[in-house]
Amino acid sequence: MAATTSKNFVLRFYYFAFACRLYSICRAVDLLVQVELTSEYKRSPVVTANTVLTLLKRTGIG
Repeated sequence: MAATTSKNFVLRFYYFAFACRLYSICRAVDLLVQVELTSEYKRSPVVTANTVLTLLKRTGIG
């Protein structure tokens, strides 16, 4: 988790909003993958951070 010591409210709010959006995108991708693979949705994620990091390393991005 990145830490910021900035006292600038706008910057801190941007970090918060960006983290919320990133989390929402991750959950949406997981939902779409689960529905495509199993035709149902469970709360436990199929697409984990470890899976994403592994794929990024294989492609040379991460």
